[in-house]
Amino acid sequence: MIGYLNLGSPESDASRLTGLRRGLNQTGYVEGRNFVMEYRWAGNQADRLPALAADLVQLQVAVTVAAGVLPALAAKTATTSIPIVFSVAADPVQLGLVASLNRPGGNLTGQNGFVGELGAKGLALLHDLVPSAGTIGFLENPNNPVFELTTRDVLAAAPVMGLTVQTLKASTDRKIDAAFASLVQARTGALLVGNDIFFNSRIERLIELAAHHAIPTMYGFREFVVAGGLISYGTSLIENYRQVGLYAGRILKGEKPTDLPVVQATKLELIINLRTAKTLGLEAPAKLLALADEVIE
Repeated sequence: MIGYLNLGSPESDASRLTGLRRGLNQTGYVEGRNFVMEYRWAGNQADRLPALAADLVQLQVAVTVAAGVLPALAAKTATTSIPIVFSVAADPVQLGLVASLNRPGGNLTGQNGFVGELGAKGLALLHDLVPSAGTIGFLENPNNPVFELTTRDVLAAAPVMGLTVQTLKASTDRKIDAAFASLVQARTGALLVGNDIFFNSRIERLIELAAHHAIPTMYGFREFVVAGGLISYGTSLIENYRQVGLYAGRILKGEKPTDLPVVQATKLELIINLRTAKTLGLEAPAKLLALADEVIE
């Protein structure tokens, strides 16, 4: 039995679960055939995570998959014996999840997606696509543990590019709406959306607001652009969780977390939606198209 712990909801988890199952399948484990998955979603209510993690411990799962920083911390607090495989968006050593990347120690290991460090690069790519935007909004969830790190990097990078950043915070649907209203009022030229599980569960809403207000918007994952967003840059959720699935399978076969080094994300992808660009009156420069891993026409 495998436990799965996530802050979000089933609706926001399709890519993660596709990758997780793919990795498990590669190690010989097929859901419903030779293992059962116990899913626990907190519905974006972080205070529910400790009880959900404790519930998985009570069920005596063989391994817990923790999707994100807060689930990983909750799972770590709940048990020192059940193996935990995480995918996080920041340095797991600084978070206190492992002793070191090469020698995790304890009962945790997993995958580091480097999401917190990609904000500055995303800002640069968005600037290349919308060079006329002197002010770019940056939308972050203040409840995200890597919020301060990402914001710091983006604010530090902006002056070098001759840009001003308008910081915006949202942790609810109402605050997302208010953030877009602020962008419109300030006539901000473009928007960078931070990588966050809550935002991942609001893909359609964010794209709808960006389209309604004609605001060119950069996202952190491919899923946004496939759904109609303009551009994304970041790690592949499917590949990240395939690695998590591989580790979960190896642990089920008898390996120990302490012997499995934390995997560093290596697959970064730039996706551009030319249909959305055309709607916004933008022409993607040739150099940006040449860098793209996928162009949606």
